[in-house]
Amino acid sequence: MAKAMTLLWGAGSPPCWRVMIALEEKNLQGYNQKLLSFDKMEHKSKEVLDINPRGQLPTFKHGNTIVNDSYAVCFYLESQFKSQGNKLIPDSQEEQALMYQRMFEGLTFYEKLNAVIYYDWFVPEGERHESALNRNKEALTTELKLWEGYLQKVCEGTHTQTHTHTETQADIACFGLFKLCCNLHFFYPSWAQALMWQDRPSHWQMWSFFLQLLIFSDLGKSGREGNRNDSCFSFMFHQYNK
Repeated sequence: MAKAMTLLWGAGSPPCWRVMIALEEKNLQGYNQKLLSFDKMEHKSKEVLDINPRGQLPTFKHGNTIVNDSYAVCFYLESQFKSQGNKLIPDSQEEQALMYQRMFEGLTFYEKLNAVIYYDWFVPEGERHESALNRNKEALTTELKLWEGYLQKVCEGTHTQTHTHTETQADIACFGLFKLCCNLHFFYPSWAQALMWQDRPSHWQMWSFFLQLLIFSDLGKSGREGNRNDSCFSFMFHQYNK
């Protein structure tokens, strides 16, 4: 079943991580996958453009069916393989509504995060202004505080005898954002607890695979040379090996 699937992905990309976690959660191991380099502009190659005209990663194909947006892939996998692996959309009306709310708020979170960490990449040198970057930082700070409140409530809930956290599409959508923020030291106290209840096989397998890339590929080289934006994995390595 998974052998009919192909995933083209890029390292350090939360959208790619979403799809990889979803595949693991649905027990769809053994799919075809290929790591492409953003630095080498391989996401704009003919191989990608033939499947995804936007030239973006992840790019996902199941047989003759193409699904490119990471959220769309996650919903597609849950819809096509409902009875396989873990259920990722709750039955409860209230929980389902909250799942959708947090998922799509995650897009705003990611947009504000990118506006800060990739400011020099997105904005041409002659158009950059310190005041604009500061506004982006203020907007991100407000967003981080909002998510701190969300995660604190989740952590408090998981410490009660009547409530345990069940992973949903919202967790898959936002997990990579939390990890990226931790690596960049945008970190709040309750985030550590929130990441602890994410201790699931799908996450462990994914990070284990990335750590191998860190050690044996150019990612490791870029991280050792101090380019933190090119290597999001050193923080996770230290966290998991304490």
